[in-house]
Amino acid sequence: MTNNNHQGRRIRDWHHYNKALVSRGSLTLWVEQHALDAWRDSSPSTRRGRRRTYTDLAISCALTLRELYQLPLRSTQGLVSSLLRLLGTQLPAPHYSTLSRRAMRLEINLPRINKGPLHLAIDSTGVKVYGEGEWKVRLHKAERRRTWRKLHLAIDHATQEVVSLSMTDKDVLDRVEVARLLKAVEGEVREVLGDGAYDFEVCHRAIHQRGARAVIPPKKGASLRKAPHFKERNEAVERAREVGKEQWKKEAGYHRRSLVETAMMRIKRLFSDRLKAREWSRQETELRLRCAMLNRMTALGMGQARVV
Repeated sequence: MTNNNHQGRRIRDWHHYNKALVSRGSLTLWVEQHALDAWRDSSPSTRRGRRRTYTDLAISCALTLRELYQLPLRSTQGLVSSLLRLLGTQLPAPHYSTLSRRAMRLEINLPRINKGPLHLAIDSTGVKVYGEGEWKVRLHKAERRRTWRKLHLAIDHATQEVVSLSMTDKDVLDRVEVARLLKAVEGEVREVLGDGAYDFEVCHRAIHQRGARAVIPPKKGASLRKAPHFKERNEAVERAREVGKEQWKKEAGYHRRSLVETAMMRIKRLFSDRLKAREWSRQETELRLRCAMLNRMTALGMGQARVV
């Protein structure tokens, strides 16, 4: 959220919130018994070549620890190996080359608490791939090799869980990814909140096709449009003319959209603002792992604010 939204608010359940924050660092949260039980891959092989030793669950468990503690692949192998020994198991740790190879095709599901109708907020942010550090950039300006990926998020602003995400090149416009984000969302979508960068026909059409209400501020001087998917936009244009855009935002609940910015800030502060992998599919795996971990942390408990 912006600083203005934080003014006059205080956490009112610190005891519960502190317990949730402590639990985030518990190894038993990230390495559960069912992961150890399903560590070895005993399923029939469906591909040519040597049979797999580790299940996808084992690989995702190891890579989750890597993202959580921001480790190189070799150090991840060492951490998992020592952890398995401490747990008293005879299970082997995946080799770092295995972790790197399996990360290319690993499917990561986003755990969710809310199974009911969704109220989504969407936005995007940049994630650094490679380039010089901030200090050198400040001294010597930006480097040509400085490269970014763009992370597009859709969160349920009622629970602050990440519902869907996509990764694109830094030059892809936000509005291009709306249909893809919504297609990946399972269940009913009641409304979609986005900033002015989403006030385009392709966005309104994609939201309308999901049967959802679009809460997007119209551009300055916007006119009414005839297509059915512009219904909410036309209402916003007319209401903004009557009472002003700021009042319309309050009435429409538009400021809940800032929660997606809060989610992006949490991802960067908890897991870093850069990607370690250089290959595209591995980068996507990194981002999905981070969002899955964020959802698990959110499920432990969030601070409930009160106005003072």
